[in-house]
Amino acid sequence: MKQSLLVFLTLAVLISGCAPQAAPPPTQTIPPPTETATQTSTPDPTATFTLVPTATPIPNPMSIVALRNQDYPGSEITIVRELERGVNYRRYYVYYLSEGLKIYALLTIPNGEKPEGGFPAIVFNHGYIPPDVYKTTERYIAYVDQLARAGYVVFRIDYRGHDQSEGEATGAYGNPGYQFDVMNALASLKQHPDVNPEKIGMWGHSMGGYLTLRAMVISSDIKAGVIWAGVVASYPDLLYNWRRTGAFTPSPSSTGRGWRGAWIEQYGTPEENPAFWDSVSATSYLTDLSGPVELHHGTTDDDVPVEFSIRLAELGRQNGQIINLYTYDGDNHNISKYFTQAMNQTIAFFDIYLK
Repeated sequence: MKQSLLVFLTLAVLISGCAPQAAPPPTQTIPPPTETATQTSTPDPTATFTLVPTATPIPNPMSIVALRNQDYPGSEITIVRELERGVNYRRYYVYYLSEGLKIYALLTIPNGEKPEGGFPAIVFNHGYIPPDVYKTTERYIAYVDQLARAGYVVFRIDYRGHDQSEGEATGAYGNPGYQFDVMNALASLKQHPDVNPEKIGMWGHSMGGYLTLRAMVISSDIKAGVIWAGVVASYPDLLYNWRRTGAFTPSPSSTGRGWRGAWIEQYGTPEENPAFWDSVSATSYLTDLSGPVELHHGTTDDDVPVEFSIRLAELGRQNGQIINLYTYDGDNHNISKYFTQAMNQTIAFFDIYLK
């Protein structure tokens, strides 16, 4: 079912010492739109010229155009073993293929009879965790459980180089490998016999939110997306306005963190070459967003500025898209204080667009 939604900014009321279930509903506000500014000699007639075709510049592999032109065949999802069952769903340790690499994942399937066309499904993109400490079955347990209990197939993928997944963990922001893994996960999930390929959404936290937003301007197959504390800013914002003061510690294997210096050296600064920096920013392609988006962000997030989500909501409205924003006063990067409230809203949003 669908309904028209206005983009709005939401301020959750902080009640110290109270459990998230007891928190009052956030107040919804709609700020005014933000206006943004848009940014030969004559040859010798006796000379002869040999015309040499001008080569078309090869786009950076991180550009949205390059990612759209990439092939994402996915594969059959292969069950390695069944895990302990949830309350009303089954859990499996599985793998699929991405660029020939085995990418492992956690897959949940609801109990009961499959609805006509298959179950709605969610590709679950986790946030940054040092790859050398990441474990498939030890992270985001409560998040996956809530979505699975609500009747969704959940495909919580490991990226390459994480736990048992093959390949090198190169980071997300300067290398397309993780994005390839997300897009091939989507293609693989579409092939699963229990999944309705027309009812697939995507959930992402932090870095996973970055991957989710990009996926939604690369492919039209994602019908709705929810992003918690997402790295959803333009690349110039990531370059100039991202100063992490929280517990983030880059992994030694995360070679993708050198994109800033390498790109400035190769392409120039955003002021010198705005076309390049626009080409790699998902925010430049919001008119092509594949479906509605819901954003959740704590106002005291030390890892990813809440302003990233606020700005995306404003840009979405300017581009005629449905992007809802909920902010949680005094809450952190994981929205720990208002977790239940945020998760309930997340499920309600997916229910509207995927069921």
